[in-house]
Amino acid sequence: MFKPNNTIINILILYIVGSDNMQIKLYNVNKSFYNLKEQTDVLKNINLEINKGEIVAIVGPSGCGKSTLLNLISGLIKQDSGEIFVKGKIGYMFQKDNLFEWRNVYKNITIGNEIAHIKTCENDVDNILKKYGLFDFKYYYPKELSGGMRQRVALIRTLILNPDILLLDEPFSSLDYQSKIVVQDDIYKIIINEKKTTILVTHDITEAIAIADFVYILSSRPSTIIKKIPIEFDIQKEEKTPLKTRDNYKFHEYFSSIWKIINS
Repeated sequence: MFKPNNTIINILILYIVGSDNMQIKLYNVNKSFYNLKEQTDVLKNINLEINKGEIVAIVGPSGCGKSTLLNLISGLIKQDSGEIFVKGKIGYMFQKDNLFEWRNVYKNITIGNEIAHIKTCENDVDNILKKYGLFDFKYYYPKELSGGMRQRVALIRTLILNPDILLLDEPFSSLDYQSKIVVQDDIYKIIINEKKTTILVTHDITEAIAIADFVYILSSRPSTIIKKIPIEFDIQKEEKTPLKTRDNYKFHEYFSSIWKIINS
């Protein structure tokens, strides 16, 4: 049985309990924000289920509450009503890489262990750096890295604590188009390699189609889920890459369909 989300935040990772193949479930979740003058209703009756190993993208109009949804799932904020159930550890990768400029790549990757007072095995870090093409940059500082490399370091920093679930909040938005395509391929391969359940929040429909198994479309505020669209290409999941999907004849069909729903 799932237990309601009750998390302890530990910089890059959140510890949550649960069981079963389903890893995330939201049932009739509502969230509003308040100030002295008004109430802003952001999310209304959100219902979704995500199973182990699925990659889900969430899209919708600007300001519809996509990031708020991630913050609720992670436990960074609490819902006003409804239930949120999560199984496993969550690693949260924010829009900005949030690398510490005075720490080299190795020290940035191991900061979560430091804060959690967990001893770091340097060989484990070296192995993951080699696996994802960053070993030669182990002692480089963030300012010496490209934007794409910084994002890979940020993801590895999250993975080093072995989360079961990854939350990605527009991780490619700061990159130019060419770098974005390359980094999407890199990060997709890492997610598939590590077999992580993943939720990607993005304003870029093409990015959602290229990466996700399912796309959830949110309405404008107060947001509800308008539709869940399975993304299926004639490509084996292990062989699929965001670049390959963009060349598939189904890609433009999905784009047109999602665009019409968001803008209807």
